[in-house]
Amino acid sequence: MDPVKATFAGGCFWCTEAVFRQLDGVIDVVPGYIDGHLEDPDYERVCHGNTGHAEAIELTYQPDQISYQTLLEVFFLTHDPTTLNRQGHDIGTQYRSAVFAHDLAQLQLASDMVATLEASGRYEAPVVTEVKMAPRFYPAEHFHHDYFSRNQTAGYCQVVIAPKLYKLQEQHPELLKA
Repeated sequence: MDPVKATFAGGCFWCTEAVFRQLDGVIDVVPGYIDGHLEDPDYERVCHGNTGHAEAIELTYQPDQISYQTLLEVFFLTHDPTTLNRQGHDIGTQYRSAVFAHDLAQLQLASDMVATLEASGRYEAPVVTEVKMAPRFYPAEHFHHDYFSRNQTAGYCQVVIAPKLYKLQEQHPELLKA
């Protein structure tokens, strides 16, 4: 099977990238910006929160090794889909929760997942994750790529990213790269 793309926004792209890099079947993960009104956005302008972009990751995966459904499950496991425009201390529309589908099958699976989570009672608050077709994705500046592996001892990485990785490792060790 040919590799397929998936795009998720779940708060800071450093966190989301670090999580999905751990998964067997994920070939590449690129942090970047999506769904805004400014062409060629950069980190400084997006951080001000007035470009409309979300920090996101665009990943390439092998669907015969990991399913889109599994990617969605990991996405919802490793961030809070009930906080509007916020993940932890990261606040602003650029930190919103969103799934950007690359085809109608992804759009349906993501919509179904949101509906299932809503009906499950798993969360005390409503799920606010946006589900829509993927507009243009802009890769982030190079220094954002693979941020966690290059900065593991940094405070943000230890306090925010490491617990997400631990949660994934504890709950789904079978999904991790060897």
